[in-house]
Amino acid sequence: MRNGGVSFWYAATALPGRRPPLQGDVTADVCIVGGGFTGLWTAYYLKRERPDLDIAVVEREFAGYGASGRNGGWLSAAFSGSREAMARRHGRQAVIELARAMQATVDEVLEVCRAEAIDADQLKHGLLRVARNPAQAARLEASIVEERGWLPDPERDLVALDCAALLDRVHVEGARAGSWTPHAARVQPAKLVQGLAGAVERLGVTIYEGTSATAAQPGRVETDRGVVRARHVLTCLEGFTAGLAGQRRTWLPLNSAMIATAPLTAGAWERLGWSGDELLGDEAHAYMYAQRTADGRIALGGRGVPYRFGSRTDRDGRTQRTTIEQLIGTLRDMFGEPVRDVAIEHAWCGVLGVPRDWSPTVAFDPATGMGMAGGYVGHGVATTNLAGRTLRDLVLGRETELTRLPWVGKAARRWEPEPLRFAGSRLVYGLYRAADRREMASGTAATSRLARVASAISGR
Repeated sequence: MRNGGVSFWYAATALPGRRPPLQGDVTADVCIVGGGFTGLWTAYYLKRERPDLDIAVVEREFAGYGASGRNGGWLSAAFSGSREAMARRHGRQAVIELARAMQATVDEVLEVCRAEAIDADQLKHGLLRVARNPAQAARLEASIVEERGWLPDPERDLVALDCAALLDRVHVEGARAGSWTPHAARVQPAKLVQGLAGAVERLGVTIYEGTSATAAQPGRVETDRGVVRARHVLTCLEGFTAGLAGQRRTWLPLNSAMIATAPLTAGAWERLGWSGDELLGDEAHAYMYAQRTADGRIALGGRGVPYRFGSRTDRDGRTQRTTIEQLIGTLRDMFGEPVRDVAIEHAWCGVLGVPRDWSPTVAFDPATGMGMAGGYVGHGVATTNLAGRTLRDLVLGRETELTRLPWVGKAARRWEPEPLRFAGSRLVYGLYRAADRREMASGTAATSRLARVASAISGR
């Protein structure tokens, strides 16, 4: 089994060749710090709208090195954060419009793939969620009722599935109920981000790789290879934001890890009944997420060691053995006999950005020319596209339906200093895992008090 190497997605496609780094001081109209989905989508839409703009993207490793090339490949309309909090500030209809915009974003990404001839194994068959014990089933039932209140077309946007209907789509051990939404697609994230980087470059955007940004200020980005002076400076670093001067407590770099099996046999897939290629998640507190890959594997992820002291990040995706064993246990527990003997061929991890209120944001200050987007809390494959289009409108000084959405300009307080961040994150995820064990063992429909305590501490 290979551990690290950035991710399985790159093992399947090969690591890209490096673009040249910055060679001394340069000027540009727009400097984007971070060559992941957020930065690349922003560059793509800005350059499409204003071909005359000189746009530079500064990236420490290579475009798509971070979460953009390591995630679970869920291109979904899911959006983290409290709907109630947004509704209090902006009204209920604004939250429904955000849901509508996220649904349209899934199709927008797929349309760009078509227009730019990007083959990312994309397949829009929706997203299944499964409940595997009475407590999970009760939470799922309550969440369906709650979520439908924020959806444009509630009955079609989120479908409740009884056990029989769920098992018609996939055989999960101990399944009791489920839900399905059509607003999700499978993608191979490394193929998507590399295809997008190529499209951005063809438009005339310069991507400087192997160039570490150390500070971003109005009018300038300082790097280890020179200074980029630009009227507009946009930071799009997500889980790597802590690497910029003064940003260590802005977002928490939360670790998520994945494994990929060897290709399953046709007989194993038949016994699993997972013929629709839907994305799959569960209702556990320390939840899992999975996809059936285009070449017949299961790629499954979840939280490993959730946080590294001092907001440190991994190196090239290598993850801990205990995390790998936890994920293998989840795989065997959920899918049973069809995967009992399947080999695990790859494991890796990455970081995602978590604001203190667990809700993403996009913002721009026209007075300073500074902008940013991120904090997607694991739902960034689609949300980054919405962020890129919104930053385009903000930079160009336009008031549009996108700039009026309720996540624009939202501020969150900073995370606590160390060692409180480290102790708190370990405590929270320890409580969540303990709550999952208790709920599975007890068979009661009540959510464990341990999970309620964890949610209160974390501010979720």
